[in-house]
Amino acid sequence: MIDEVKLKECGKISRLSNKTFKFDERIGHGFYTAEYFKKVRNIITKHQPNQTVTMQWFERKDNIMLCGIDEALAMIKEYGVDTHELEIFALDDGDMISAYEPVLKVSGKYENFGYLENVIDAVLARRSSVATNAFRAKKACQGKTIFCMADRQDDIVTQMGDGYACYVAGIRLVATDALGAWWGAKGQGTMPHALIQMCGGDVIRACEIYHDTYPDEPMTALVDYNNDVVTDALRVARVFGDKLSAVRVDTSANLIDKYFIGKDISGFDAHGVCKELIFALRDALDRENFNHVKIVVSSGFTPEKIQIFESLKVPVDVYGVGSFITRNDTVGFTGDLVELNGKPQAKYGRKNISSNRLKKVIFD
Repeated sequence: MIDEVKLKECGKISRLSNKTFKFDERIGHGFYTAEYFKKVRNIITKHQPNQTVTMQWFERKDNIMLCGIDEALAMIKEYGVDTHELEIFALDDGDMISAYEPVLKVSGKYENFGYLENVIDAVLARRSSVATNAFRAKKACQGKTIFCMADRQDDIVTQMGDGYACYVAGIRLVATDALGAWWGAKGQGTMPHALIQMCGGDVIRACEIYHDTYPDEPMTALVDYNNDVVTDALRVARVFGDKLSAVRVDTSANLIDKYFIGKDISGFDAHGVCKELIFALRDALDRENFNHVKIVVSSGFTPEKIQIFESLKVPVDVYGVGSFITRNDTVGFTGDLVELNGKPQAKYGRKNISSNRLKKVIFD
């Protein structure tokens, strides 16, 4: 059920020149192709064969990070017909693009590639949405580390492509092997709430057995389980000292940490992972000389929230981002036929858009 296509078979230079794409072989049987594209292919083959068309792909927003081009090219290579006869021009994964800018152009017989239109649309839309989201989060954190936690917000089959899109956007720390599969990274992580739960809520015990099982790994303690972040972070730091690498705060947005009991919170929103809680946590750790302990935050972080934290110099070392990265409504792509036998021919309002950024693609 899996077809493998090595990216190095494509003539254009790739960021992942030795990578292998794994496709569902049903793509070649039209399983994912809109029915009317299959019908038009049959009709054209019977009544209007051997005409040369040019199809271009574009989107409608500015400041989008393009991703999915290499995957689309590999798909054309595998499932197109007589691909050596196709003339292809494309941008690169990672390019920043503008509204209506063509990112991919293919010229050739419609029956040889046209039925892949919606599949390519889907690949470009998903990958570019995730890459753009990841890029915006990465940009907001001003050089700090982002941990991609996009492993549970969508169908698991999206993980490999989503992880590659995050890689293109500059994120290297991922939660699962699948997220890193296309570029050679392994999943990383600390401890889940489940470990603390099975220790009866005892964070110290959870850390003890974690460290016993993974003695050579840096340990990050999850300190929000009891909704008492500062207290539990200090308890863990006092016991483990230099063995404790970081603490992670993942307080739910509908909770207010116990640190604020008896304190005036009328001037800010104390719910969830708020900046005041992180300032208090850093201060508490530093006062006991645990300056080496880093702070990781997660739960509902977006570029906007990260920008606020960074502008106020909230002492965060690593941002965990999940749901925002996998938002799939950031950008959509359209494939248009714009030339017929070398002459302009397109739906009203559309035309062949020239671009000096496109690079010629040659398949080996």
